Amino acid sequence: MLTVNVSRSVVGPLPGSRPHAVVIGSGFGGLAAAVRLGARGYRVTVLERLDAPGGRAYVYRQDGFTFDAGPTIVTAPFLFEELWALCGKRLADDVELRPLGLFYRIRFHDGQVFDYSGDPVAMRAEVAKLAPDDVAGYERFMALSEATCRIGFEQLGHVPFGSWRDMAKVLPDLVRLESYRTVYGMVAKHVRNERLRTVLSFHPLLVGGNPFTTTSVYSLIASLERRWGVHFAMGGTGQLVRGLVGLIAGQGGTVRCNAEVSEIMVDQGRATGVRLASGETIRADVVVSNADAAWTYRHLLPQAVRRRWTDRRIERSRYSMSLFVWYFGTKRRYENVPHHTILLGPRYRELLRDIFARKVLADDFSLYLHRPTATDPALAPPGCDTFYVLSPVPHLASGIDWAKQAETYRRAIARHLSATLLPDLEGQVVTSRVLTPQDFHDRLLSYQGAAFGMEPVLTQSAWFRPHNRSEDVERLYLVGAGTHPGAGLPGVLSSARVLDTVVPDAAVFA
Repeated sequence: MLTVNVSRSVVGPLPGSRPHAVVIGSGFGGLAAAVRLGARGYRVTVLERLDAPGGRAYVYRQDGFTFDAGPTIVTAPFLFEELWALCGKRLADDVELRPLGLFYRIRFHDGQVFDYSGDPVAMRAEVAKLAPDDVAGYERFMALSEATCRIGFEQLGHVPFGSWRDMAKVLPDLVRLESYRTVYGMVAKHVRNERLRTVLSFHPLLVGGNPFTTTSVYSLIASLERRWGVHFAMGGTGQLVRGLVGLIAGQGGTVRCNAEVSEIMVDQGRATGVRLASGETIRADVVVSNADAAWTYRHLLPQAVRRRWTDRRIERSRYSMSLFVWYFGTKRRYENVPHHTILLGPRYRELLRDIFARKVLADDFSLYLHRPTATDPALAPPGCDTFYVLSPVPHLASGIDWAKQAETYRRAIARHLSATLLPDLEGQVVTSRVLTPQDFHDRLLSYQGAAFGMEPVLTQSAWFRPHNRSEDVERLYLVGAGTHPGAGLPGVLSSARVLDTVVPDAAVFA
């Protein structure tokens, strides 16, 4: 069993004759990139500024409770299975992905609930109960979602958009699928009931998008979930991180923690390695950045080598919302609360306008409540529950002082949860911590504290997004939420798949 020691590198055998690839950041995109490059003959060094790998998928352990800091929903598990297969191993030998029958329980502000699952018969019954006149429209929407998933995810998710010609080739498909509509607009075309429109359009929020502005291509998520399911990694999402680090070590790669990159070194327009905050330099034949894309260009590369991603362009781009996350453990169990619950406030469009456009912290909120102990009780002490609750909030351009606002906001969320799903919550909490937009900026180095990088509107998708092969610096590559195809576990894992096409074979450097 592999143990990640926070004070030293995780190292396997290091044959020095192989070409060297440096990966900045150990989020899922960076770890997946490292495995893929290792399988293609590279000697890989992953550099992580935090004291443990994972990036947004960091794991907090306190008072006997285990908290996944970020991703909690695993879809398209075949993308993980591919990585294990590249190393001649089976994912199931290291990680148990347990499928969830109930994907989400969606609770409206008046207490009405909608149980969202991958079962077509059960979903049809839920739709009929909520909006009987919209059953046929729901089926039409799901057919469109399936068609969009085949093209937008299965055919194009791992294809580089390095040229405007690549975009031109898919333009007829995008027009046919009405990608010029928003996700909400596409849903509204097919169903009339406002609550059902909310149920079918919230998915972009899982990847940092506003359903009222995000391109309808993201309606594919509904089909993606139905086809491959929603899973949970037993032991927490951190088990997947642990497994990937083990694959890298088995390939002879290295994962170094407490190693902050301060500069990508460039010579004659080509990335040649990195300089650490300690002053150490590490030479490389290729550099892959899993850091936030805007941060990579703005802070790790000098303006002199940037033609496309200038400071001005970065500043004028649109960024996703941020998140306020409260992690807490309770001394009792709440058996009636499922693994994933979405608690909707009284406003939908207006609240999203406050978050994305007006950038104000509203008095009301919609929440995502994660109770992993519904599936894996071992993540808390006996008789206890582990939770995190997430609230979408504006990014740091709002000017909100989270040092002053965080506790007030947390208490408001606690009162709301106590009054709805978790009776006497404030008297049951035994451990607690929060993550604010300021933490996304300071700890995770996300530009503007945006939790998902650039907002996934049509004009910031595919070719318009920062490319997987840097437009500005040769032999610099990008993976993660900020590049193509975008945020979410399937997106960041697919960004690493793109490297198979754009990074030269190791033999080129022999």
